[in-house]
Amino acid sequence: MEQHKTPSNKENLFSANQICTIAGISRRQLQYWDKSSLINPSHRTEGGHGRYTFSDLIAIRAAKKLIDAGVSVQRIRKSIGQLKHILPTIKKPLEELTLVATGDVILVFYEDTAFEAITGQEWILDIADVHREVEKWRKKRKVIGKYRKLKAVNGG
Repeated sequence: MEQHKTPSNKENLFSANQICTIAGISRRQLQYWDKSSLINPSHRTEGGHGRYTFSDLIAIRAAKKLIDAGVSVQRIRKSIGQLKHILPTIKKPLEELTLVATGDVILVFYEDTAFEAITGQEWILDIADVHREVEKWRKKRKVIGKYRKLKAVNGG
């Protein structure tokens, strides 16, 4: 299904070169992502050149962040496929969902839950544990802050 740009949305479309510059990726990366169907341009010119929307740019930036965090393109692609199965109303997961890479795992934050992208396994976030960690950090920061103030007075 090849789409052609229309004059009314011409100003909202980006060329491959523009996308590469804005997203900080190489032309080769973008071509590979298109060829491997990780991210395809939403539109094509009559000559077959890809034209990208702002939403496409969001997906490209999300993919780049995941890759920079150490997630493979294959794992991202597999995650996208699973997310479309788990959440059938989500058509473009890289654009529509909040994804976080933690090691080789992609966590999805959707509505009031967090789950692993491939297995769908829900992750439980224990708020009490998070609260204790924050309090521990605040106490440590307070002690370090006092030391820094003393050092500045004695050293200055």
